[in-house]
Amino acid sequence: MSSREHQVPLPNASYVSEVKGTCSALRESQKIDVSTTAIKRLLFSPSFCSSFKRVSGYHGLNFPLNFPSVLSEVNFLSVLSLLNFGSGYRVPLHRQTGRGAWDGIRALMFGLYLSSSTGQGDLLSAKGMQTISEQQIADLMSINLYVEQPHSEIPEMSIGTLGGPLYDFRRVRLLEDLGDPNLGTFVVRSLRKVDAANNSADPNAGVDVILSKLVGAFPAFRDMAIIDEQPVYCFKKALFLIHAIVIRFGIRNTLPFPLPNSSQIPVFTDNVLPSILVHLGVVDLSRSTAHGLHAIFPDASDKAKVNSHLALPPPLPNSNPQTGPDSKKLFPTEGPVLNEEQAYILRAAALDACERIVQVARTLDEDSLQADQKWIQNITLPELDLWLWAVAKDRADYRVLERFVLRDTVFF
Repeated sequence: MSSREHQVPLPNASYVSEVKGTCSALRESQKIDVSTTAIKRLLFSPSFCSSFKRVSGYHGLNFPLNFPSVLSEVNFLSVLSLLNFGSGYRVPLHRQTGRGAWDGIRALMFGLYLSSSTGQGDLLSAKGMQTISEQQIADLMSINLYVEQPHSEIPEMSIGTLGGPLYDFRRVRLLEDLGDPNLGTFVVRSLRKVDAANNSADPNAGVDVILSKLVGAFPAFRDMAIIDEQPVYCFKKALFLIHAIVIRFGIRNTLPFPLPNSSQIPVFTDNVLPSILVHLGVVDLSRSTAHGLHAIFPDASDKAKVNSHLALPPPLPNSNPQTGPDSKKLFPTEGPVLNEEQAYILRAAALDACERIVQVARTLDEDSLQADQKWIQNITLPELDLWLWAVAKDRADYRVLERFVLRDTVFF
């Protein structure tokens, strides 16, 4: 049973520990294998070694905006994280706008911010987020809410009617009554409670403080479920927000508020990470039959294809490929459509697989490593997350790999 049928209890211990522990337990109970051999094959692969340092820095959080205050930027990042979903609409978004969910949400955020600075009201405030119209969202994202349907009485004539997958996408309401003027105010107040936790022996104590506040206050951050009577916690968007704030403000000489240590934060598991890890041969679904996951990526057991993904990227057939909405040959294809239980199992497996990858990297025999391989021992979970997510866009052959689809969710 999933969270739709049963109320999922909030963690009663460390939120970070519960995320890592429940995801590991679910992976093991579902017989999803992550072997040391497969991990080492990835870590020493030409694909990983040639791209990790370059690609793992692509966090996508540098914005060409002149924020008037620290609070304004925190609020922007907070709303961006709250709205960071829609992966299940990747294909229709690409076909209509030429960009995927993440870039579509970023475009929406730019539009909301710029509209708010022109005297149209603060659309990024709590009130603005509650009152913004569906048509405004569609206009800012450049999506069409109408689909052509055959006329019921006149042959060869069609009429535009509201509907289609993007019509469903725009209907989600995420922000409830805050009791604060905006989400950023709530986040900054929570950050000010991190200082004491940073003195704890637990490196994740600071993350725990903010994570528990976000998840406790907002249903849109309660990314959790009951799967086969086991609770599982992912909290992807809340974890993403915490690390985004560390990235943006941790580089400043003077911190505007206390920041947690996010070097051991769980990865931000969505549909990209598990799909890519399956295609790279790290997550093995061949024994996971209880929910039919063994059959969803039939090419995953093809050793030749796995080896080609781990090799250096093939040369581009065209040095100037056509891009944009009219480039049909670059449209992604729809991956396997999953139910909520299947998606949570895969996401949990990916989160735990990343924990295992970093653990294996840490325990590599230093004497057996070449000088240009020693950096592998020091990779962190956030860097690994960013590499997996960004390399899926960086290589042309990775961009066409199928990613699983779950549409009816606001969590990724």
